[in-house]
Amino acid sequence: MKKRGVGYASIFYGTGYGNGFPDESRAYANLREDGHIDIYVEVSDVGSGGISVMWQIAAEALGVEKDLVKVIFTSTQVTKDSGTAAASRQTYNTGNAVLDAARNLRENMHMVDEKTSEMKIDFAEGNPHCCDKGDMEERDSENSKRLKEEDLKYIYSKMKDCGLSTKVDGYFKADTTTINMETGQGNPYWPYTFGAQRVTVEVDDETGKVDVLDVVAINDAGKIINPVSAEGQAEGGVAMGIGYALMEEIEVNKGSIKNRNFSDYIIPTSKDVPHIETHFIEAIEETGPYGAKGIGEPVMIPTAPAILNAIYDAVGIRFTSIPVTCDRLLLAIAEKNQ
Repeated sequence: MKKRGVGYASIFYGTGYGNGFPDESRAYANLREDGHIDIYVEVSDVGSGGISVMWQIAAEALGVEKDLVKVIFTSTQVTKDSGTAAASRQTYNTGNAVLDAARNLRENMHMVDEKTSEMKIDFAEGNPHCCDKGDMEERDSENSKRLKEEDLKYIYSKMKDCGLSTKVDGYFKADTTTINMETGQGNPYWPYTFGAQRVTVEVDDETGKVDVLDVVAINDAGKIINPVSAEGQAEGGVAMGIGYALMEEIEVNKGSIKNRNFSDYIIPTSKDVPHIETHFIEAIEETGPYGAKGIGEPVMIPTAPAILNAIYDAVGIRFTSIPVTCDRLLLAIAEKNQ
């Protein structure tokens, strides 16, 4: 007989290395003579969309056409240490370093105003433009335009004439401290990401099979810089959480892993993953780049406990260990009936 149940779970997750461990990111921005801007940053993109996020942050901060910005990330010979793609830290930590580099370059570009009477760079209301001061009224009517290639070429030449650097650094360090073991006080993580999920399951009490029918995933990761990428991460996290709760288990015999490949280490397929409804609560994180914070790992954490709660709702059995495989569920049902 198949029985349905609904379960909920909520989490909070401290992003970054935390607990006072040095958590630093570095980047630098370079305005080239040809009117293009290179952002050098050691962002390791393992499918999280980090490269796109850095590109978006830089283009927005500089106020230039997006195709004029390029992220250079492929060689440690030309990039500085930005830390690992771990602990859901890249958007917040490395994004802040890129933002700092972009703002420092923008500041140098803006200083041309003070050193020459020939041009004006207007960054008002986030819509910068560059022009001869005599043409200000004409260009002001087109204030929505971003800096173009010809603008940046002109700015580059004037910066060189004025002795202003066209290559600037960016740096960010997360603000955390160790925990005082006597008082329990401290600032172990910053910032925190929050999430909640609702899961509907169907439990077959004759076979022990659990089917996940529906998932609603809600996440607060601050301002979502790339909504499509964030939605993909949320859906991928749910898929991983399903495997974590129902299938994936490492079998060890005298220190040796027995199930070393995907023929006997079972992970979810597309048939195991249901419709996933995602929502984002964009509570702005004031210290993050444009209000953003990490979303990588938190998206998978609520799934397993929500599934366990849904199983309990369906058959009245509380599991405190995972995965809940068919044989374990059947055994628990038999014990309950006895």
